[in-house]
Amino acid sequence: MSVINITNSNFQREVMESDRPVLIDFWASWCGPCRMVSPIVDEIADERPDIKVCKVNVDEQQELAAQFGVMSIPTLVTMKGGQITGRTVGARPKSQIVAML
Repeated sequence: MSVINITNSNFQREVMESDRPVLIDFWASWCGPCRMVSPIVDEIADERPDIKVCKVNVDEQQELAAQFGVMSIPTLVTMKGGQITGRTVGARPKSQIVAML
């Protein structure tokens, strides 16, 4: 599966109403650690069709970032059934990100 870019307009459908667990990567283009995590998140999307992998650009989607209380990036959030099941801040190795799922 490919990564889905989340905006205010598709958040409800893609995240809240998802029938699969969701991994959300809150990021920004100017963030060095975000650039380190991004290829890992892309790999997970390619390897795990059982989950939905999404990215939220915090500069473009400030309302969503505020809704999730994102204060530092990258922030990775896992959700299932519209509920937050996990959260981590900062660059993490792939094994730790997968363990969140």
